[in-house]
Amino acid sequence: MDAMELLAPFNRLLETAASPARVREIEAGASPATLWSAFEESGFLDALVSQDDGGAGLSLGDTAPLFHALGRCAVPIPVAETMVARALLSAAGIERPAGPIVLATAPRGATQAVPMALVAEHVLVEADGMVTLRPMAAAELTPTGVHRDGAAFLMWRRATQGPAFAGPACGLRALAAVVRAAAIAGAADRVLQMTIDYANTRVQFGKPIGKQQAIQQQLAVMAEHTVAARIASQIGCAGGLPPALQAAAVAKIVTSLAAARIAEIAHAVHGAIGISAEYDLQLFSRRLHQWRLADGSESYWSGVLGAARLDASAMPSIDFVRAMAMAPDTTATVT
Repeated sequence: MDAMELLAPFNRLLETAASPARVREIEAGASPATLWSAFEESGFLDALVSQDDGGAGLSLGDTAPLFHALGRCAVPIPVAETMVARALLSAAGIERPAGPIVLATAPRGATQAVPMALVAEHVLVEADGMVTLRPMAAAELTPTGVHRDGAAFLMWRRATQGPAFAGPACGLRALAAVVRAAAIAGAADRVLQMTIDYANTRVQFGKPIGKQQAIQQQLAVMAEHTVAARIASQIGCAGGLPPALQAAAVAKIVTSLAAARIAEIAHAVHGAIGISAEYDLQLFSRRLHQWRLADGSESYWSGVLGAARLDASAMPSIDFVRAMAMAPDTTATVT
């Protein structure tokens, strides 16, 4: 299947159902049911599910452009996470529930802040190597307190039963990190375009500020980080489902580092208008900062990647990089 054949109808869906105005409404407390129904009816939620189980049988690499598009539109419901969760449940022979699903790790009974947990109905949570499907209603949710943030900390004070299966070899956090990296890449692309457009239309001292060399230099740095984030997220997705641990680490390290720098430059160029509620930039910069920390920051994943390199100390660095880059994608693809 050609990438544009997949992406074009998905983008049309996003333009129709996930406008910035609709994103704001859901952030303000409106029900996401209509938006969720649009994705359910589209069939995209089963894109990663095998054809034998009623899905499209796409690979993680095939769906990377969809994950980017979700980040580019600041979609406030866990579409990508649900796509991954439904694929994992299908592969484990577990019935896929209706409704949005988020991904979390809870090694000691509590999670880090889980993006979009407040609008999810189920959670796939990993603890001690096992992944359990749990209803969100069974968890104690503590909102982060950040303005219009859909993330929450989850805790289970009693044993919660649910279908369980062995976690992916890389761990559920690595898989969630790849999803998050793709969202960062998409949001970064949108922020870059917004900033370029603003710089070319904002006139000061008789000419667009984008004509000033200092602004051009900032935009160039921003573009470099945006391209690096896109490539890194593609590396994370290219390893298949589940991804290679090292590829997931690279994806999250690069995109998390890029997220902070891109948001910083965007707000510097926009000035005061960038933080106004009426302007769209804050929809994306808030998410860039949230996604940077979600599922492990760049510091956490640098430690993971460093440990993997030390474990392969007998291998020259160039061979270590080659081995990571050539990890096969074992998921099914549509031709």
